[in-house]
Amino acid sequence: MNASRNVLGSTIFFSRWLQAPLYFGLIVAQGVYVYHFMLELWHLIAKATSITENELMLTVLALIDVVMIANLLVMVIVGGYETFVSRLNLQNHPDEPEWLSHVNAGVLKVKLATALIGISSIHLLQTFINSSNLPQHVMMWQVIIHLTFVVSAVIMAWTDRLSSMPILRSSDTAH
Repeated sequence: MNASRNVLGSTIFFSRWLQAPLYFGLIVAQGVYVYHFMLELWHLIAKATSITENELMLTVLALIDVVMIANLLVMVIVGGYETFVSRLNLQNHPDEPEWLSHVNAGVLKVKLATALIGISSIHLLQTFINSSNLPQHVMMWQVIIHLTFVVSAVIMAWTDRLSSMPILRSSDTAH
């Protein structure tokens, strides 16, 4: 009975490696984003002398959006792999991200929510710059979605903070 529990426990623990191909797939997706960024940058450079200011702002915001999504991918790939699959053993590496040393599932969720708010903010700014070409209900829904991201992130951060607070026992408060 004890041996079968050990085998079951080891199998369950080993199953975390099934996530490794998923993180590799995200690395491939990041490569696609790099390609998309370079293509957009090339188009911007090619029409630099004939582009309007609004088109320039929208294009630059699109480039920023790609960079922010790439940052989100890095957080998910590095932080998720480190948290759920295996340690990266980057101690004392000069390029180790500062946030990686204290990442856990709660911190990762809050960082991801914050990144999504940033991405949503860029989309909202693009919408407002291009507002004359968009129906009002589209803008309203984008604001509602953005506010939902903000409220969700605040609730996640608050929940994470509550879960990391020390638990007071009734005997601790009696003194």
